[in-house]
Amino acid sequence: MDALERKRIGHTSVYVTRLGLGGAPLGNAYRTVTDTEVDATITEALGLGIRYIDTAPLYGKGRSETRLGRYFATHKKPADLVFSTKVGRIIRQGAEADQELLYDYSDAGVRKSFEGSLQRLGTDSMDILYIHDPDDHYQEAISQAYKTLAELRASGKVKAIGAGMNQWEMELRFAQEGNFDCFLQAGKYTLLDQSAAEKFLPYCQERGISVVIGAPFAYGVLAADLRHGALPLVSVSPAVLEKALKIDAICARHDVPLRAAALQFILAHPAVTSVIPGSQTKEEMSENFRMIQHDIPDGLWDDLKQEKLISESAPTP
Repeated sequence: MDALERKRIGHTSVYVTRLGLGGAPLGNAYRTVTDTEVDATITEALGLGIRYIDTAPLYGKGRSETRLGRYFATHKKPADLVFSTKVGRIIRQGAEADQELLYDYSDAGVRKSFEGSLQRLGTDSMDILYIHDPDDHYQEAISQAYKTLAELRASGKVKAIGAGMNQWEMELRFAQEGNFDCFLQAGKYTLLDQSAAEKFLPYCQERGISVVIGAPFAYGVLAADLRHGALPLVSVSPAVLEKALKIDAICARHDVPLRAAALQFILAHPAVTSVIPGSQTKEEMSENFRMIQHDIPDGLWDDLKQEKLISESAPTP
């Protein structure tokens, strides 16, 4: 599988690499990451040929965006590099420790969030702009935030618009009621959970709406070295852990890293344009790149289906 293959976002002029860089770790989402580590991770991604980076004001209260902006203030930005960020959170100014993130999906709130992101990133336009996690704010998001994003797209300030969420049900409602180019879906299409595959992914595929998958390792569960006794960093139910162990055992039988199976399974779905695992170090970035290139025998997918660990109808590489 080619990590650098370019895929189009919806019907827009935006093309992304199949592997992107998720920017949450750049904002210290999981641990404190130094500026030196951040710079090395970005340099590694660009050197490998990655041309899609996702970020958001939520990630470190603007820290992820600020670090990206600082990096590209002193490093040449590739002309074909695609950025995405998100709206729906306003950073209330103050000392860093006292800053707050406020939900705001109003027209004024979206524009304020967007302008803040542009300033931190050091740019005057955005390739992809997502409405971020409006789980309890659907009406405001569809009636105000979506309208504002559509206006920004029409003006040329934004090339593609979407929504990024940890659930697929509301994203499906957005797709049915608005004119979206793409969605960022986190957690509901992985080796552990394929609930988005029944209705959401087919709907997007039929209408040419691109889907980007975040959290491909199920928030770290599929990134842990389970076969050597390591436990996930996140708390999971015994049933989820048991399923992950069964999947990993089959991967081990075929001499395939669990991470490789996790990433390639996602990219095999025709609705999925790109996958954006977060990377805390340059080593993690290069490892994700290698995992997408790793050769996986057909027998692995056959065994996973035979053991009913993935759906019989699930697309596989």
